[in-house]
This record gives sequence, C-alpha cells and structure tokens, in this order.
Amino acid sequence: MYQIISDGSCDLGPELAEQYGIHVVPFYVSLDGEVYRKEIAEVGVLDFYQEMIDHPKACPKSSLPSVQDFINAFLPYAEKGTDIICLCITTKFSGSYNSAVAARSAVLEKYPDIKITVIDTTVNTVLQGLVAVEAARMRQAGLSYEDLVKRIGEIKHTGRIFFTIANMDYLLKGGRAGKVAGMVTNWLSLRPVITLKQGEIFLGGIARSRKKSLDKVVQKLTEHFEKHGLDPQKYSFALGAGINHEEAVPFQDKVLEALNGQLPKDSLPIRQIGATIGVHTGPYPLGIGIVERWDAGRSS
Repeated sequence: MYQIISDGSCDLGPELAEQYGIHVVPFYVSLDGEVYRKEIAEVGVLDFYQEMIDHPKACPKSSLPSVQDFINAFLPYAEKGTDIICLCITTKFSGSYNSAVAARSAVLEKYPDIKITVIDTTVNTVLQGLVAVEAARMRQAGLSYEDLVKRIGEIKHTGRIFFTIANMDYLLKGGRAGKVAGMVTNWLSLRPVITLKQGEIFLGGIARSRKKSLDKVVQKLTEHFEKHGLDPQKYSFALGAGINHEEAVPFQDKVLEALNGQLPKDSLPIRQIGATIGVHTGPYPLGIGIVERWDAGRSS
C-alpha cells in the first residue's frame, strides 16, 4: 500500500481529506506580508476572506510549504515502510513541488528502500482536489503504485478550470495577469472570464456584468466538451467558490441545465476555494473544475 499526500492547494477541506485518506500539507497565508499562518490549521478560510474584505487595500500573500513541512509529512510513512505519492500545485504558480522534491531526497537518504514520487499536477485549487480524489479512487480500486503514477500523468492534462472573479485587482497584485490587460479591464468595469490549462491562466473573455460573466463560464465549459467531442459522464466535476457560497447554488443549477441532464446533481459538488488561491483571485471567485475520471474508457 502507499500513501497519497497533497499540498494545501487541493482545497479538499479536512472532512474530504480524511474521507479519502489524503494527507494535506498546508500553505501559509498573510494579509500584511509579515505574519504568515497555516491555512485551516491556524486561520479559517472564510475568516481570511473576511479579513481581505475588511482590509481592501492590503496585499494578501501566500507562502509555500517548507522543505521541513514536507519532511515532517513524509517521515511517519517512511518509518513504517509505506511508499508515498505526493501531488503538488502547478510549478508555474508555486515552488511547492521543489520543496517536496528536496524533502524526498532528504527522506530517501535515511529510508532508501521506499518509493516517493512527487508529481507536478499542472493544476490547482478544486481541480487539484479532483486529481487527488481520482488518485484515492485508484488506490481503492487496487491499482499498483506504478499504474497510479502513470494514470495521473495521463489525466492531469485533461484538467481545466473555467472561472470568473469580481475584478483583476488581486491577479494584478500577485503578478498572475498582464498588467495592461488587467488595468484596462478594471478601468472599463469588465468582469473577466479565465481558463486554467496546462498550469497557466488565459483570459477567455470579458463581460459587463457578473451574470454575463457566469454565463460565459458555462459557455466555455460546454464549448470545451463540444469542440473536442468529449463525454461529460467520463469526467469528474467540482464547482469552486470563495466567500460567495449563496451565489454558487443557483450557478450549480445553471451548469447542470447547460449539460442537458447528463449529470446528477451530486456529481457537481460545491467546494470551498481556499485562501491560498484566494489571495490571487480575491474573495469572490466562482467557477468549475473538470478532469477525466481515472476509469474513463475502461470496461466495467
């Protein structure tokens, strides 16, 4: 058997992480760039979002788990002879992967007979959570260590996030968006529609109202399936929201309606986008993550 570990970008929350047996190594977040707190363990996600709202001029930041944080996560399993698969946020957003790789080397010096694989998932937030859950499902199905690592390498490239935010302020502060495009979008009071694929974000459109930006998110989702001839029933979904959970409920219905009843409601869970990602999106992100199911195309 082997242990699945993920950095805190996966946004599974304690209950889902426990349900699927996934060990989460948290990120750190700060409102002032000086005092950093472990997400969830030391500051609640919604509490941090509220702090952002209460201090709109602040420049919130996140900090990756340290090498020692990953060593502390790896060691209890290594001591028991348990192999490890560690899933990390896209390297284009964070150095978490590098911390985990350095920790791997340190642990293997003491325990050379175990296997530790660190994977750049090329995704983040609720989509990374979907990848982690697919890994857990593979483990439940009895896949070997090697087959799981191989399949994760295949499905991670199918991952997409289609989402919108209130404005470009936080993406600009965090250097996640082109400065000129972001400033123009804000100046015109436009709502951006953003796509994440292959570890990078792309502007997928703009709208003049929140409602229209959410409509465009749904349009981007359905166009993705239609353009590439994909079957939604072979994908795992998650709807991600910030502090705006009440907005996510009718949006969930809108997505299900657009997919023409191809999915039951419980296959589109609403999950909390964590503060680690929220420092870049602001308190009001809303969107959909998708990834191919690990058993897509397999005979039952």
